[in-house]
Amino acid sequence: YLLIVATDRISAFDVVLPTAIPDKGKVLTQISLFWFQQMAGVVENHVVEADASKYPEPLKKYQDVLEGRSMIVRKASVYPVECVVRGYVSGSAWSEYRKSGSICGIKLPEGLVESAKLDVPIFTPTTKAEEGHDLAITIEEMQEIVGPELTQELSTLTVNIYRKAAESAEKRGIIIADTKFEFGRYNGKTILIDECLTPDSSRFWSIKGYRPGQGQDSYDKQIVRDYLNTLDWDKTYPGPELPPEIIEKARARYVEILEIITGKGLK
Repeated sequence: YLLIVATDRISAFDVVLPTAIPDKGKVLTQISLFWFQQMAGVVENHVVEADASKYPEPLKKYQDVLEGRSMIVRKASVYPVECVVRGYVSGSAWSEYRKSGSICGIKLPEGLVESAKLDVPIFTPTTKAEEGHDLAITIEEMQEIVGPELTQELSTLTVNIYRKAAESAEKRGIIIADTKFEFGRYNGKTILIDECLTPDSSRFWSIKGYRPGQGQDSYDKQIVRDYLNTLDWDKTYPGPELPPEIIEKARARYVEILEIITGKGLK
């Protein structure tokens, strides 16, 4: 087993910043737990226990620190790919579409605008980089890494989880534009691991504010990225400190999406 603890640290442009966002780790953990439960009928996951009061004896003295931001999980053998699914054209996918008319080798209709909804969600896997950026790969390249059968299984699972989550989020006024999953093998079966449909692994937009043809306001660290873009910083380590008002805005945004998605406040 492993103990996973989500800290309040935040990274931007692949650099971990010196300032933390209070409660961010709790928000990510609680959103993940919500979705793991929602997806129980679609895919098994790695969670064993997330109530710190029920953790083994040696962890009892850390209960206050661990409560709400940790989980004990099964230790799976991790597949060396990240499973990305996109229901909308945004971010790096939009840049790629503008250049080539396709995303990850998948040809798309002409004339799509930024943030346009795709007719069907597309599976666009990436490598799993230990450091730096994950690199987009085609389905054929993924087949070379994990084999055709597993590629088919992961692509189907990824799209099925996304469809179910997108439908559920839509009822709460949220669009899930894209998201990223990680899977592993445990006891001979594929299970969902890591985080699940959090603001750090997904792009969440408000249905009310959705305007195709431009970039959308996301419930994630966009506030932090936008602030950093106003600075004269070369996007390399060490990152700059964040001012209190940016920290407060970012925290409020994380807590807000937790409340919208789960219908519950921060525990």
